[in-house]
Amino acid sequence: MTSRLVFLLFLALIGSALAVVSSQHKARKLYLDLQREQTTAKQLEIEWGQLQLEQGTWSTHARIEKFAVSRLGMMAPPPGRIEIVRLPQKDKP
Repeated sequence: MTSRLVFLLFLALIGSALAVVSSQHKARKLYLDLQREQTTAKQLEIEWGQLQLEQGTWSTHARIEKFAVSRLGMMAPPPGRIEIVRLPQKDKP
């Protein structure tokens, strides 16, 4: 009877030791995955900032005007030809 109990306890000990090793391995793998994803997120954040800066550079008014004049042959109209159109104002409730 006691040898059976000792054997069962020994099996339980081995099983729990294997479970601990397995869970530690999974935790390490998940931690490495987390670090990889955080690194990727940082790289994407840097790229996003660079793209925003580039977009700001490409969309400046001076650059657009230069492009319109040089490639499209556009010019600003003389002051006498500019008309201001006012929208009717809605009554406030």
